[in-house]
Amino acid sequence: MKHLFFIIAVAGMMVACSPNTANNTAEQNSANIEQTAPANHAEYASPNQAAQQEVFDYINSKSVFFISTMDGDQPRVRPFGALHIFEGKLYIITGHKKRVSKQLAENPKVEICAQGGADWVRVAATMVEDERVEAKKAVLDAHSNLRSMYNENDDNIAVYYFTNATATFSSFSGDERTLNF
Repeated sequence: MKHLFFIIAVAGMMVACSPNTANNTAEQNSANIEQTAPANHAEYASPNQAAQQEVFDYINSKSVFFISTMDGDQPRVRPFGALHIFEGKLYIITGHKKRVSKQLAENPKVEICAQGGADWVRVAATMVEDERVEAKKAVLDAHSNLRSMYNENDDNIAVYYFTNATATFSSFSGDERTLNF
């Protein structure tokens, strides 16, 4: 059953992040919070801290979440394991040398998915890279196991935060709940 759910979740993420449906989904969701992150990253914070914290707590309780990006017209899904809240923003970490970073530079829209038993959350968002050393250090301090791969002072580390995020909590029982942050 887990494998079937994973296949269904990946297929759903592929559709959600495809160039034609990603824009339509955002336009159709009138509850979506459209907010542009300022050039000064320290000034931006999620407009709904409680929703962001709930999403963080749920995903952080799982060992892995999956992130879907676009590579041209081909969806790409891969596992991630590190999330962190810093200055009111939810961050992920990767490396500039990785394809995911190049994909985010071309199209910053993503969808992530985490599952626990019979329930899961999907988060559609636009990612913004934060090049500040203090943001990189905060994420690395929270995930010290990544220090063997990254250093906040090198050119490889990349940290991104979520903007215009819509989280949908779902379950096999059919219950669904949407939060914007």
